[in-house]
Amino acid sequence: MKKKFNDINMSAIECSDEETKHFYRKIARRVQFIRKKRGLSQLELSYLIGFKSTSLIAGAEAGYGNIRFSLEHLCKIAKVLQVEVKEFFE
Repeated sequence: MKKKFNDINMSAIECSDEETKHFYRKIARRVQFIRKKRGLSQLELSYLIGFKSTSLIAGAEAGYGNIRFSLEHLCKIAKVLQVEVKEFFE
């Protein structure tokens, strides 16, 4: 039987701050792993995706504050690293 929208427990689908941090951290670690495997520094990757400093790459990989990769960042990073975006989520 198909669930109706009214039957969905909205609090059950909320992500806690900790779950959200973990999700972004996992993606950043995958980016870091693949970047290192390809032999690129944070600065090289930053330049190749259009940034003049390592603040985004370093910050996201280290999990600083609210520095996170957006979908646009991940798309550009995937092109530079020659992988599909889905590899960041595996």
